[in-house]
Amino acid sequence: MALKTNRRNFLKSSAVAGAGVMICDGLMAQESPNEKVAFGCIGIGGKGGSDSGDAAKFGQVVAICDTNRNQLKGGEKRFAGAKAYEDYRQMLDEMGKSIDAVTVSTTDHMHAVIAAAAMQMGKHCFCQKPLTRTIYEARRLGEIARENKVVTQMGNQGSAGAGLRESAAMIREGLLGTVKEIVVWSNRPVWPQGGERGQEAPVPNHLNWDLWLGTAPKRPFVNGAYDPFAWRGWWDFGSGALGDMACHTVNVAFAALDIRNPLWVEAITSGHNFDSLPKWSNITFEFPANDWRPGFKFTWMDGGKRPDPELLEGEQPSASGLLIIGEKGKFFSKNDYGQDRQLFGACKDAEADALAKVKKEFEEKNSGMYRYANEGHFGEFVEAIKKNDPDWAWSNFPNYAGPLTETILLGNLAVWAANKPEEMGQRVNWDATNLQITGNVEDRARLESLVKPNYQNGYANI
Repeated sequence: MALKTNRRNFLKSSAVAGAGVMICDGLMAQESPNEKVAFGCIGIGGKGGSDSGDAAKFGQVVAICDTNRNQLKGGEKRFAGAKAYEDYRQMLDEMGKSIDAVTVSTTDHMHAVIAAAAMQMGKHCFCQKPLTRTIYEARRLGEIARENKVVTQMGNQGSAGAGLRESAAMIREGLLGTVKEIVVWSNRPVWPQGGERGQEAPVPNHLNWDLWLGTAPKRPFVNGAYDPFAWRGWWDFGSGALGDMACHTVNVAFAALDIRNPLWVEAITSGHNFDSLPKWSNITFEFPANDWRPGFKFTWMDGGKRPDPELLEGEQPSASGLLIIGEKGKFFSKNDYGQDRQLFGACKDAEADALAKVKKEFEEKNSGMYRYANEGHFGEFVEAIKKNDPDWAWSNFPNYAGPLTETILLGNLAVWAANKPEEMGQRVNWDATNLQITGNVEDRARLESLVKPNYQNGYANI
């Protein structure tokens, strides 16, 4: 059932009114909050497989798009009646009137241009993490979402977990006292990274290589180097371990402490060739005080680097984790999603009372951080569409996902500057308000290309 006029307006009406009818291209449609959201799913392999599956669970998939023809064949079987496309631009042109929302589950470097095009057509947007490959793109997508009054959500699915939201609320309300330091570590990369491209090979018949490259500079195809998964380790397409997992592992700390607008960042790495990201990195961010908490240091480690067990009171560090150190003790989450927590120090004895307090506030406030996501992360996105409330979804672009992505991606400027093996790279000072590198830095032009990209191959900058 495709309502050919503005289905978005129909959903707006149905979320507000309890009953009634409206005319859509000569069709009588009963207004209902249960009207299915029509999705166009862009990128349906890998994480796009579960994102498109969620779209089908909570709505109806009417169009699918992928540069991999094998994925499209499988998608046509999964989503009966959905029209298949290799080029998202053609999909939006031809199916725009039939689509309410899109999912964007492509390589990082294509997130921004696709999401921007959809939102500027008035389409709601669910986009995988990291929201974008560069810092400016993250800021711009938030602006476009606001300008077009669309509902948005980034795919950091752990945000929907009750454990994460409760932990963030307890820390924000003072469970740890004044926070002094944050340490995050990741087992990524789990893909090849830190090497050379390899030998040029013929493009497989099932892959539209030009569309896959999209906004990135032209380069030859190499078997196993890019599609379908290893692209994360290349500067032109991905954002490395930091981009892949920090939107998950940093999530509790970001929500609890507003870790935005860092003053500077610096890194030490295994070294890199400005084409592939390094095998490991250790990045330090300095955050200023804001109007309710003092400043602190934040350390990110990846590629097998882990904190000293002494920081964890003798506990062996997990493969990935988050440690928040405060004056009243420490918060330790042993995985990427912040669902489980272990407390050390005086805060451990205060946990039960603090948890009871925030659970009561969840019942009373039922908004923002103080609200359970009963239908999960994607369900919260669809709920926001039906409520016609762009601020309802936790990880919406303007308020949360954009600022989180901006903060995280700044670390990659320090990684770029730390290309010499095991040698501290130059410090990158940052003006977060204006998205500008301040002071003297080497290689400024290339560093600034990680702030704001210049799209190639005829794609217009957003």
